Amino acid sequence: MSEKAGPGQNPASWCLWRSRLSPVLLVLGVACNTRDRLTFPDPSDGVGPTTTIDRPNGSDTTVAAGADFVVQGRTVDLDGVDTVYFLVIGGNQHFNPFVPGQLTDTVRWGLPLSTTGRSGSTITVQVYGVDIQGNQGAPSTRQVVVQ
Repeated sequence: MSEKAGPGQNPASWCLWRSRLSPVLLVLGVACNTRDRLTFPDPSDGVGPTTTIDRPNGSDTTVAAGADFVVQGRTVDLDGVDTVYFLVIGGNQHFNPFVPGQLTDTVRWGLPLSTTGRSGSTITVQVYGVDIQGNQGAPSTRQVVVQ
């Protein structure tokens, strides 16, 4: 009884299969080098967050010494606000950067400035944001004069 060759054991069928596959692989290889690649636009607008100070609404504000004065505002970016930074000059106060707990496009914030014992001094507040793409926005600044 003669034995038949199993699948893939016949050298003639292997050569036939290989001769049919080689041109297909060649075409695919050439096509990969010349075809256009899929690209997706970057969702970022390339601009950092906009920070607005709502209170006080004027650039210079005069307040009486004693009670805390709260500077309020918001930082907005459609890409999402990553961090809001606060710089206070002249008040001997420090506020840590604020990082929202979840992705949001608007962060509302408030800074309680101590005016006790600061009569005659000027406190400058500067606030800016950074979006999730790493773009830094322009700072918003207010001066608070303590009487």
